[in-house]
Amino acid sequence: MATDTRTRMIETTALLLRRRGYHGTSLSDILSASAAPRGSLYFHFPGGKDQLVIEVTRASVADVTERLGAQLAAESDPAVAVHHIYQSVARMLEDNEFSLGCPIAPVVLDAPNDVPDLEEICRSAFEQWIGLLRDAFIRAGIPERRAQALALLVESSLEGLMVIARATRDRAPLLAVADEVGALIEQAVLAGRVARQAETVAV
Repeated sequence: MATDTRTRMIETTALLLRRRGYHGTSLSDILSASAAPRGSLYFHFPGGKDQLVIEVTRASVADVTERLGAQLAAESDPAVAVHHIYQSVARMLEDNEFSLGCPIAPVVLDAPNDVPDLEEICRSAFEQWIGLLRDAFIRAGIPERRAQALALLVESSLEGLMVIARATRDRAPLLAVADEVGALIEQAVLAGRVARQAETVAV
C-alpha cells in the first residue's frame, strides 16, 4: 500500500506540473488529487515538495530521452526519424485531448529559480535532446555546425508547435511543419554527401 501511495503521488505530480508548472502545483493539490494523507508526503519525500518535483521531473526527462533516442536509432534516415517524432508528438497530444505538452516546458516557464537542482535538470534535458538530434544528423553526414543548427530548429519547433496545437486543438500544424523540416534535413544530408564526394575527387 505504501508503494501505491508513493506511485500515486508521483503520477499526480507529473500531471499537475505539466498543467500548472512548479509554482502552480501546491502540496495541497498533490495530496488532494492523489488521495494521499499529508504525513505520507514527508514519509516518502523527506525533502518535501522540492524533492518530489525533482524526482518527477528527472523521471519525465529520462522517459522522453529514452523514447527520442529509440526513435532516432530505429531509422538510418534522420529525415524519416524526425518525421516520425513529429507524428508521435501529434498522437500524444490527441491522446490527451490537447491538455498536456512537453513535461518540462511549464516548469521552465514558471522559472523556479529558488530550486537550482530543478533548473539544472531542465537545462540538461534540452542539451540531451538537442544532442541526440545533432548526433543523428552527424551520423547521416551532415557537418557538425549545421547538424547543431538543425537540431535546435527541430527541438524549438516541436516545443512551439505543442503550444500552438494545444491552443488550436489541432494536430495539423505539427504535420505541416514535419514535412518542411523533413525536406530540409534531406537537403542537408544530400549537401553533405555532395561535399564529401567533391573532397574525394579533389584528393
